[in-house]
Amino acid sequence: MNYANFPLDKRMPLPSADTEKGEDFIDVERLLGMAARQAKVVAICAVIGLFLGVIYLQTTPKQYLSVASVLIDESMNKVMNDISAASATQQTDATILSQIEILNSARLASEVVDKLKLDQNQDFMSPPQSALAKGIGFLRGVVGYFRGNAADDLPGIQNVDAATREAMIKTATHDYAVLMLQTGLLADRVGRSNVISIGYQATNPALATAITKAYADAYLADQLNASFDATERAAVWLQGRLTELRESSQAASLAVEKFRAEHGLSANSDGQLLSDKQLADLNAQLIVAQADTARASARYQQYKAIVDSGSESAFNDSAIAADQPSSSVIIALKTRYLAITKRLQDVEANFGKDHPQAVALTKEKADVSAQIFGQLKQITESYRNDFEVAQARETALRDKISTAAGKSSIDNQSQVRLKELDQQAQALTTLYQTFLSRYEEASQQQSFPVGKVRIISDATMPLAASGPRTLRVLALSLVLGLMLGAGFGGLNEFNERFFRTGEDIRDRAGLKFLGYLPTIGGGKARDSKADDLPTDGKVASLSAAERRARMRVSIDAPASMFAETLRNAKIAFDVVMEDRGSRVIGVISVLPGEGKSTVAANLAGLLAANGAKTLLIDGDLRNPGLSRSLGMEAEQGLMEAVVNGQTWQSVGKVDRQTKLAIIPAVLRGQFSHTSELLGSAGMRRFIENAKETFEYIIVDLPPLGPVVDAKAFAPLVDGFVLVAEWGRTPRAMVRSMLESEPYIANKVIGAVLNKVDLKKLAKYGSLGGSERFFDRYSSYYLEKPEARTKQAA
Repeated sequence: MNYANFPLDKRMPLPSADTEKGEDFIDVERLLGMAARQAKVVAICAVIGLFLGVIYLQTTPKQYLSVASVLIDESMNKVMNDISAASATQQTDATILSQIEILNSARLASEVVDKLKLDQNQDFMSPPQSALAKGIGFLRGVVGYFRGNAADDLPGIQNVDAATREAMIKTATHDYAVLMLQTGLLADRVGRSNVISIGYQATNPALATAITKAYADAYLADQLNASFDATERAAVWLQGRLTELRESSQAASLAVEKFRAEHGLSANSDGQLLSDKQLADLNAQLIVAQADTARASARYQQYKAIVDSGSESAFNDSAIAADQPSSSVIIALKTRYLAITKRLQDVEANFGKDHPQAVALTKEKADVSAQIFGQLKQITESYRNDFEVAQARETALRDKISTAAGKSSIDNQSQVRLKELDQQAQALTTLYQTFLSRYEEASQQQSFPVGKVRIISDATMPLAASGPRTLRVLALSLVLGLMLGAGFGGLNEFNERFFRTGEDIRDRAGLKFLGYLPTIGGGKARDSKADDLPTDGKVASLSAAERRARMRVSIDAPASMFAETLRNAKIAFDVVMEDRGSRVIGVISVLPGEGKSTVAANLAGLLAANGAKTLLIDGDLRNPGLSRSLGMEAEQGLMEAVVNGQTWQSVGKVDRQTKLAIIPAVLRGQFSHTSELLGSAGMRRFIENAKETFEYIIVDLPPLGPVVDAKAFAPLVDGFVLVAEWGRTPRAMVRSMLESEPYIANKVIGAVLNKVDLKKLAKYGSLGGSERFFDRYSSYYLEKPEARTKQAA
């Protein structure tokens, strides 16, 4: 049967590779399901973590913490601040952190070690250790042993005398004590205040208290010494600096006076140079001369324009300039000109232009006009002379200003240098006065070595242990155990590569899911010769009665969930092959031991019990597990019938109860050509002969993984039912097999999940999946196959 004969809606396409890798987003429901499945692992790891925490608490010595508090207070310097002009420094976060670094310094730790002789104190140098610390120390010792001797830590110690060696060892011991003290010191700021807490933790409470007190005293003494040393160094430096400043100030003042005398930079009463005063006066005179020149030029240009216009218009133009100062002559001529003009107009009006008197008056008018023009020319020449005089005066003033400006520029340049020298002298004098004042203050401050630190809480003997803290250790152990359990659980989920739900069958293999087949009976052993029995690594085998009972579950318990799943499979291939009179169904699996023989036997029994003519063939000629499980001891089987050309009647056996016909397989040594036999013409004739009698022919075929027998028999099959073991069949292997064998994949009607643990199945299903509601289906499954199997056994 070709895949083209199947309806397109009866088969699901293989999923894409992206589906195999999972969704691109976080599925909260899936995460919750993982957590539920791995709850036992997480709980076990949490208990282990708590147990280890208890062991740690029992093996770890108790630690005692002693704490003292110091305050960094600026008001402690009030006496000095009243004397000194310098302002007090505002404490900042950086200042507090700097003080903490001082507390953690090696110099301060060395002082405490020397004061308490901690390098000779065995309680300090060799305190009790926890089992964990001892283990780490042992490992370090082993590593150090293989890396070299301990003497190698002090280069050249073997080449020196005993005294030098003793000194080197003592120095190394002292340095080690300093390092231990620095490591164990607790110095931190209290909130946002200026208070620093100093603490030390040790197994001996008295030792912890002594170290804390010694640290506080050493810190206080260090602050006082630092203040005194800084003041003393400042006074010495200021004293030397004052001598230099005094000499520099005197030299600068002498340089000012010498420069003034050399360049003759004398000044008037208001401090202004004489050259600058002279230049200012000349500039004022130049401004007046420029105004006079402009005025003379304007008059000259006005009358020059009148003269240039000609004698004919002289009278009219002279009238325009009549308001300017002029001689009485031109005024009289203008009056006479006007009178002649009036008489001429009267004569011309009465007697005409040709009258002798009009001609005489016209001549006289022209003569007067010429006289006016001559007077205007004289005035113009006078104004020209005035303009030239003013212009010459302005030029002379400009020359004087240029000469004065040159001298003033030289004086100003010298004045700039003089001012520079004077400013330098004044600055040195001011700096000398300032340093002198600071020197006096520093000298007085040496008598007041007051620090800025005071102890506000002294160290006391601790009454209770500060560590290890039981609740914190147990909580941390629990959290670490939970994290470890989550890691192992995540690893288990990551390694989960098997079929668990019907959704896996549909999404990962692209097959129709036919249902779940629960585990049959309470036996968990595996028969080494059968490929369909459950496996859990036990050596014990099932009895023959138990095997036979497994093959009849659908008959003995027809109302069970096992039988209901097989009915669903029957409906599936009935729908796909509804046009077939006789249907050949192959039952296959990918790996041995997945229970396909059990499924094939029960499917055939169910069909026969329902009245259908059914033939069950054991097609696994290399490992006939079906025949062994049914307890059939026959001399001839499928191989003999096909080779000898016999019909099914000659080798078949019929179940008296269900009328199920069974063709067993008889193992004949190491026969390796089973695939040729299953795909031969004799096998085709055998199947065609059986089709004439039976409605269903169920063939138990070998697994697809190890042999090719099922592939050879595929052309004779109308459809396959794939059996996958729950939690054991790899998804990738099934997918790879279907992709590499499309001819078989096209004929797979659906898949069933066998040997399902219904109690665990609910943990793998989604919140709305049917897997979570199997407990509600119990009323419909009237009889469980487990009980019937035990009863038959």
